[in-house]
Amino acid sequence: MIKIGVLTLSDRASKGIYDDISGQTAIEILKEYIKNEFEVIYKVIPDEQDVIEAELIDMVDKKECCLVVTTGGTGPALRDVTPEATQNVCQKMIPGFGELMRAVSLKYVPTAILSRQSAGVRGKCLIVNLPGKPKSIRECLEAVFPAIPYCIDLIEGPYIECNEEAIKAFRPKS
Repeated sequence: MIKIGVLTLSDRASKGIYDDISGQTAIEILKEYIKNEFEVIYKVIPDEQDVIEAELIDMVDKKECCLVVTTGGTGPALRDVTPEATQNVCQKMIPGFGELMRAVSLKYVPTAILSRQSAGVRGKCLIVNLPGKPKSIRECLEAVFPAIPYCIDLIEGPYIECNEEAIKAFRPKS
């Protein structure tokens, strides 16, 4: 069974002050894009770097997710530490993901230059940091998702098949 982690970083949502719309949006989009059956490992935690790192490690090493998407914590605010946590747990960083997400977001808002989304590989898992706003999550996933299945192929993860009516994955012809 393919396992995908969705990790929302929000002090207020983790305390139940408001519902986690961001994580739910990410789950909905992944269900639109991925044709395979998959299990979602979902959690909402506070913006605490050590907690984020521990949860990423748990989702990858223990729960065996092949993809983990995070929402939130990618801005310049003092409590925004998602990229630092991601970098600390990954063996390789893939800067193209963040570069593309910022380029796409700049078409909509000039403050996209403040975003610090990133992506990296831990073992056989790709970790992608998404922004925290549902509209931005959709825009960014639409931009980067075509590369995600092939990236997971390259790191020896499971074969992810896309719902081609929603999005087309790019895999080079061999």
